[in-house]
Amino acid sequence: MINLITGKKGSGKTKKLIEQVNQALQTSKGHVVVIEQGDKLKYDVKYTARLIDTDEYRINGYDALYGFIAGLSAGNFDITDVFVDGIFRICGDDREALGEMLDKINALSGDKKYVFTISADITELPESVKKYL
Repeated sequence: MINLITGKKGSGKTKKLIEQVNQALQTSKGHVVVIEQGDKLKYDVKYTARLIDTDEYRINGYDALYGFIAGLSAGNFDITDVFVDGIFRICGDDREALGEMLDKINALSGDKKYVFTISADITELPESVKKYL
């Protein structure tokens, strides 16, 4: 399942993501993964979440992020939730490529939950992305 948190910069997307991460940590019977560029969330989410800095793995672009997420899923079947903060900071502002990546992740998702924050208004997103709202 894919969920999107959208809104302009400063609209509280990351705050909502942090709340969802901490809630997932309370209810999950597996591992919760948070992917972000940098390490700004390390003090906001509970220590039991697996925090991944995309800069450490040189992830840039939608294909690289998809491959990384697919590899995480293949290597650890206990992952229940994956949160990605700031998808445009990590991959760039190619909205059609975002839709294509979401389709690929949706195909492999199984019973995992994926949440992405997107710095854009809903009206600015293509239909390939809006279908996940």
